[in-house]
Amino acid sequence: MYAKNAYNQYKQNSVNFASKDQLLLMLLDGAVKFAKIGRQALADKNYPKCNENLKKTQNIFYELIVTLDLTQAGEWGASLLSVYKFIVDSLVNANIKKDLSLLDKTIPIIEEVKDTWNEAYKASIKAR
Repeated sequence: MYAKNAYNQYKQNSVNFASKDQLLLMLLDGAVKFAKIGRQALADKNYPKCNENLKKTQNIFYELIVTLDLTQAGEWGASLLSVYKFIVDSLVNANIKKDLSLLDKTIPIIEEVKDTWNEAYKASIKAR
C-alpha cells in the first residue's frame, strides 16, 4: 500500500514540476501508450476498452491542437496542425469502423510525432 502511494505521489510531482517541454513529451508518451492499448483491445474485440483508449489518445491530440500557437509557430505550425488533425480523424475512423489496419497506419505517425518532439527537446537542451 505504501509503495503504491509513494509511486502515485512521485507521478503527481513529476507532472507538477515538469517544464512545458517535458509535459508535451509526457502527453505524447501517453498518446502512444493509449493508442497501443486501444489497438490491442480492438484486436481482442474488447470494444469498450478500445473506445476508451482511442478517445484518450484523441483528447491528447485535441489538447495539442488547441494549445498550438499558430501566430508563433509560423509555417511549421500549420503543417503540425494538419498532422494532428489527420491523427484525430484517423483515430475516429478506426474507432467507428473497428479498423485495425487504420490503427496500424496511424500509430507509427503518433510515434513519429513523439520522436520528433523528443529530438527537438534534446536539441533545445544542447543549445542552452
